[in-house]
Amino acid sequence: MVSKPVATSMLFLRIVALAASATTAALLFTNKVKFDDGSNLRFQDFYAYRYEAIIAIIGGAYCILQLPFAIYYAVQQKRMIRNGCLPEFDFYGDKVISVILGTGVGAGFAVSMEFKKFLDDLFDSVGTSKHDPTRSAYDRFFVRAIVASAILLVACLSITIVSIISSINRSRSKGVFS
Repeated sequence: MVSKPVATSMLFLRIVALAASATTAALLFTNKVKFDDGSNLRFQDFYAYRYEAIIAIIGGAYCILQLPFAIYYAVQQKRMIRNGCLPEFDFYGDKVISVILGTGVGAGFAVSMEFKKFLDDLFDSVGTSKHDPTRSAYDRFFVRAIVASAILLVACLSITIVSIISSINRSRSKGVFS
């Protein structure tokens, strides 16, 4: 068993990851700009942003699944299910989700940075001012996507820290070689 502060910090980190995942999904789903000609640019127009949104939803669902167990563990200092299955699920689940969240962060950052740089270079090469409505709309869209990826990175880091703590707990309870 772990101390109450460690269990409480794991609960706090799971709540942070849930909030960050939900915020990322909300930012992505509401990321839409309208141009002067009436056309729209939405997150659904990019597969990487769709992937990032799905990953944020999966991360949030995992946190919601784990939350009752984490609350019970933080309050009672013992596992809700005592057959050894829950620590194993925590151990492997946290590892898998942290890697999945990392792929979502990578996809979102990569697409946002590449397209933003490409379009900035394109607008600069044709002499478009930074205050042009079309350029500003693209900038708003990609900056918002970068912010969404940064918030998903917070979720990834939170779950990674929980994963490290669950690894330490597992090694304490099982011993080094068993």
